Amino acid sequence: QVQLVESGGGLVQPGGSLRLSCAANGRFSIINAMGWYRQAPGKQRELVAAFTSGGSTMYADSVKGRFTISRDMSKVTVDLQMNSLKPEDTAVYYCNIGGIHVGQSFDSWGQGTQVTVSS
Repeated sequence: QVQLVESGGGLVQPGGSLRLSCAANGRFSIINAMGWYRQAPGKQRELVAAFTSGGSTMYADSVKGRFTISRDMSKVTVDLQMNSLKPEDTAVYYCNIGGIHVGQSFDSWGQGTQVTVSS
């Protein structure tokens, strides 16, 4: 079982910034999925930002121009820089990393970190 460790959530005022980080423990043959999702109360989990299999990035329309996803493949970490935060960005944020670990495919999720945007 590949475990992911998230950090960086918290309370921030509208217009503020936060950076989320996620790290995977272990050695991996292949990493083919890295992304961030969020789930607000009463809503389904949705994609926020992710790397495609070709290495490019994709973003939800609601965060384009405000959020930036980045990664370090040597450390198997994926970060989400969130700027110009809005109250509607309030949610639990989850990182997702998938690939192959000791010959088996995996698709792991972080424990979730709360982001609250409020004055």
